[in-house]
Amino acid sequence: MNIDLLLQVAGVGLLTAVLHQVLKRTGHEDMAMIISLAGLVIALVMVTGLIAQLLNSVRSIFQFY
Repeated sequence: MNIDLLLQVAGVGLLTAVLHQVLKRTGHEDMAMIISLAGLVIALVMVTGLIAQLLNSVRSIFQFY
């Protein structure tokens, strides 16, 4: 597994958590939720390539076509 990708996802999660807490404390709960959803989407986009590799590996192991 690529350690760089893991650190990038952790960085996005950390930044998202900090921004969520700051916005929530200032009374902008709606923006905090949007930031959290955006962080989740960004992390999923970053991991999409690995998920595709996993599915291809499973397909080749079980010989699905």
